Amino acid sequence: MTREDWLIQIINAALRGGEEILEVYNSVPTGVGIAVEYKDDKSPLTEADKRAHIAIVNALKETELPILSEEGKKMDYSERKNWKQFWMVDPLDGTKEFIKRNGEFTVNIALIEGGKATMGVIYVPVTKDLYFADKLAYKIEGFDKPTVSINNLLGRADQLPLSQTRTNYVVVGSRSHMSEETEAFINAQKEKHSEVDILSKGSSLKLCMVAEGAADAYPRFAPTMEWDTAAGQAIANASGAKVINWDTKELMEYNKENLLNSWFLVER
Repeated sequence: MTREDWLIQIINAALRGGEEILEVYNSVPTGVGIAVEYKDDKSPLTEADKRAHIAIVNALKETELPILSEEGKKMDYSERKNWKQFWMVDPLDGTKEFIKRNGEFTVNIALIEGGKATMGVIYVPVTKDLYFADKLAYKIEGFDKPTVSINNLLGRADQLPLSQTRTNYVVVGSRSHMSEETEAFINAQKEKHSEVDILSKGSSLKLCMVAEGAADAYPRFAPTMEWDTAAGQAIANASGAKVINWDTKELMEYNKENLLNSWFLVER
């Protein structure tokens, strides 16, 4: 398969995952809580996470690349350390947002090559917004049908970053997390810029906001895992933004022995 084939494959896989998520999301009556389990690390898990994982893994089998998914079998480092290429999958990023029913959750799939996130897809099931990247980054609004042609895909897409007319400096943050260090970063920007605004978003949409140019920076000074950021990093990098490890000041790397990310800053 070519890289174009891979890109088509992960876009369609993300779409399938999104369909499974929406079936669960829409099957729960308004005012009724979504059933939640809790994993060993106390993070929430729903039926939608499981169903999306199965759909995505089945859709990616044809690529014959290994898959590391948040909801899959936890691969020992000795098994995955020599992988040259593999898929990093978060079947439902923003489970807390899913439970809150605010629509700000995503399907994330990234290609990891030599420890770098080089290709990525982020799909937003509720709005049907699709972000994708391989060398260049794009966005399509209202994407809801499988595609077989790159030309058809690009004919509908807007290249990122999108044209912006704003003059304010925008910091994107989380609806679920706001640390003291993040507040300090925001205060520092207020000393540099005449107007600083905060844009609140859930899940990997925060990286997408910087990628498309709706925000200038996303500081994350709180825990995340590799599958939370890999697809977003591929898209942000391809749009001309950078996802920088706060400790090393280098681009974030993937497939580490410990899959916990360091603090990081996404900045345009």
